[in-house]
Amino acid sequence: VQLQASGGGLVQAGGSLRLSCAASGRTSSNYAIGWFRQAPGKEREFVAGLSWDSGSTYYADSVKGRFTISKANSKDVYLQMNSLKPEDTAVYYCAAARGDPPMTVKGYDYWGQGTQVTVSS
Repeated sequence: VQLQASGGGLVQAGGSLRLSCAASGRTSSNYAIGWFRQAPGKEREFVAGLSWDSGSTYYADSVKGRFTISKANSKDVYLQMNSLKPEDTAVYYCAAARGDPPMTVKGYDYWGQGTQVTVSS
């Protein structure tokens, strides 16, 4: 499975961005897509996850009510980010796992390259 994240950029606080995760290669129906982010000097952290079969979604407390993960089509996933804050500044990564989306980095088998999101105050 190959993953490619895109859609990052520079936005003012309070603004919005939509990230895309394009998946290609062999995928099964029972898999999950997760979004993670990593700020300079910090560990990579879980942001949101989507279980492909059930459609269930999961969010970190820090983004609940502001971010929405959803299916874009048969393989791709969006992360809609609203009411962005300077603390959301990070490199955002999408990843794929089997089953329900884990909330830990180790739970994912495949990773895409990151896309930079910068939120100015």
